[in-house]
Amino acid sequence: MNIRKHLTWSPPAEAANRFAALANFVRAAEAEGWSDTEIQFIIDEVVEAKDEAAGIAVLADYSQP
Repeated sequence: MNIRKHLTWSPPAEAANRFAALANFVRAAEAEGWSDTEIQFIIDEVVEAKDEAAGIAVLADYSQP
């Protein structure tokens, strides 16, 4: 899936945990009207990331600067 959207959100300060950051990302994506399929794709990428930094990087890729 190629998601071209970028989410406007601020990651939490304690974003060292990719799953805590993911929970906030999902809430923000739902608020901006992202589809369940788009959100699930991001969840899968974060869960499959090799480590915390890679998971956070996935979220950063879908975030507006």
